[in-house]
Amino acid sequence: MSEEPLLPLYDRHLSLQRSQSNTTSQLAIVGTNTCPIESLDYEIIENAFFKQDWRSRGRGEILQYVFTKWILCFLVGVSVGLLGFFTNLAIENIAGLKFVVTSNMMLARRFSVAFAVFSLSNLVLTVSAVSITAFVAPEAAGSGIPEVKAFLNGVDAPSVFSVRTLLVKIVGSMLAVSSSLNIGKAGPMVHSASCIAAILIQGGSKRYRVNCKYLQVFKNDRDRRDLVTCGSAAGIAAAFRAPVGGLLFAFEEMASWWRSALLWRAFFTTAVVAIVLRALIDVCLRGECGLFGKGGLIMFDVSSANITHHIWDVPPVILLGVIGGLLGSIYNLLLNKILRIYTSINKKGIAYQILLACLVSFFTSCLLFGLPWAATCRPCPSDTLEPCPTIGRSGNYKKFQCPPGYYNDLASLFFNTYDDAIKNLFSKGTDSEFHHSSMFIFFATCFLLSIFSYGIVAPVGLFVPLIVTGAAYGRLVGMYVGSISSLNHGLFAVLGTASLLGGSMRSAVSLCVIVLELTNNLLLLPLVMLVLLVSKTVADLFDGNIYDLIMKSKGFPYLETGAEPYLSKLTVADVVSGPLQILHGIEKVGNIVHILKTTKHNGFPVVDEPPFSSTPVLFGLILRAHLITLLKKKAFSKAPRPSEALLQFSADNFSKKGLGHDDQIEDIEFSSEELEMYIDLHPFTNTSPYTVVETMSLAKALMLFREVGLRHLLVIPKFPRGVPVVGILTRHDFMPEHILNLHPWLEQRNRRRLSFQLPKFS
Repeated sequence: MSEEPLLPLYDRHLSLQRSQSNTTSQLAIVGTNTCPIESLDYEIIENAFFKQDWRSRGRGEILQYVFTKWILCFLVGVSVGLLGFFTNLAIENIAGLKFVVTSNMMLARRFSVAFAVFSLSNLVLTVSAVSITAFVAPEAAGSGIPEVKAFLNGVDAPSVFSVRTLLVKIVGSMLAVSSSLNIGKAGPMVHSASCIAAILIQGGSKRYRVNCKYLQVFKNDRDRRDLVTCGSAAGIAAAFRAPVGGLLFAFEEMASWWRSALLWRAFFTTAVVAIVLRALIDVCLRGECGLFGKGGLIMFDVSSANITHHIWDVPPVILLGVIGGLLGSIYNLLLNKILRIYTSINKKGIAYQILLACLVSFFTSCLLFGLPWAATCRPCPSDTLEPCPTIGRSGNYKKFQCPPGYYNDLASLFFNTYDDAIKNLFSKGTDSEFHHSSMFIFFATCFLLSIFSYGIVAPVGLFVPLIVTGAAYGRLVGMYVGSISSLNHGLFAVLGTASLLGGSMRSAVSLCVIVLELTNNLLLLPLVMLVLLVSKTVADLFDGNIYDLIMKSKGFPYLETGAEPYLSKLTVADVVSGPLQILHGIEKVGNIVHILKTTKHNGFPVVDEPPFSSTPVLFGLILRAHLITLLKKKAFSKAPRPSEALLQFSADNFSKKGLGHDDQIEDIEFSSEELEMYIDLHPFTNTSPYTVVETMSLAKALMLFREVGLRHLLVIPKFPRGVPVVGILTRHDFMPEHILNLHPWLEQRNRRRLSFQLPKFS
């Protein structure tokens, strides 16, 4: 197979002819919907119109622009804080009512009725969550973190941040988490917070006749990206009362672009969330929140524990990290395979989606209600400060079917909300509360249920399932190695949570801070850092983090931080694909309409030729959306000469429509006379697009493309060949499937390199 680079050829119409065009899929799975995707325009369009618009702005308008950004961050913080509180309030009361009724049936020894109430209520809640998601907003299914992360990387998909998606995400998450499925609310909270940010900065909706003229200046992808980043940080802050952890999670896991100004605004947003939650929790501490009490807003306070650790505690912690890394990698592998199976089932229709959810719900109810019967009743400890046994929604010692004075340790974990189960696992002074076999059963059940529950068509998250599974595994390890360590079983549970989170999600820094904020104890910092470093290192040997794997399975063209080594062997000319459509500085309307109707390209090079220049010269790049705006306004002239069309437009004409509601060329009608007219594209063309020479390495071009946040990267010839532009690189040209399809020899060489470096994994 030849390894010579492919040279572009041109025909008389300046169309690039390649042996192969880019066949990378332009579709991705958003929620459960297969949707067309586009790239976002983060680049500043420096055309004559933009320069005139900004020159006309005074100092007051610029200060208003900056001040409004901070106001929007404040509104996002307040909104997400309120959302986090009331979401948890609803979940705790719905689930609490279910457990109270079921416990009363158990107390009356009506076990079959108790199971019927428990399983039927879970089934109703699950079916309700799946139904509203499937019928109203399929984009709300799943965690939402992969979709938000892809958006912040520059991938746009319809309805990801719509009002409909937000409402379904909120209600569906409340119902699904209340149904005792092993799912979490953190992922949906991040998506909901991002929706709030995107909707606020949009300034309203033309459909609902709500519009704020002061926010017109923010109708661009760049400002929307920044506020959505703040929203994603606020989502984690609201889910776990971890403002600094949320900030670091957005920086480490979510955002592809970061700068100091954005850091301060994200920090301000999470601080507002923390203040709002603190104020509302004080209300609940006075007993005015029903069954909510102190629960829901997770704070597993172990600050009162007398924590001391020594050098001989390090080997058990390292062991926790190694096992956590292996378990996290296995978890990611199994979840990825199950998601592929669920995707094929969900594609068959809504009936199959509801049936699948019903099976998962009933299976979960059977395990949660049935497995505690396998545990033996244990006598209540005499030195406990907790009431024993307890009957109802919470408590360390659940009575279940046991006689007075005894408790069921497995029911104390299964017959609770997962937040309360985590509190039980993290609690100090309970080293003898759980039996080894009960802890193993709980760990294995949570591990499997979290895998099989995630793929249903409902708003579900992964954070809490990983926390509870990791806590069970950590406590189980503590039971076996606790005799050689000074750490109690509750601390082993905390470290087990950190190790499994690190093994699955790989966000070591942010996860470290989140765990510390959850437990409210800085004394754990050295041990948490160590276990996260070990688990992440071990897991990285096998696969990527769970959100990246989900994004890949959904088909999002995500650009990684680093370039693969084989990209250095290619130049940009080796992958640029055609045909390339070129416009002239003054172009006939009919030609523009024909190109827009026959192609799906979103950017077109504008070239000046004689008599406007002595030789063909690249004038710049114009976007499809701007061309449609010009055509819609019909700023035409009868002769091919420069015009004063600039005066006919305002900044609002070129603002981003938002939420996938761009104008389409098919919606504009033209007369035969208009098609023969001309448009002067010069004032609306970006005269300073990013360009690279055709001999630049593909790895270097990828770094430029990602770091600047480009949608189009023009390739120019190294030597004059009559045409000033060779082609346009887009996001899909950097995708491995496209590159390896053009150059199969790279895949063979890459496999040989991996086999040489890691022979034991081949």
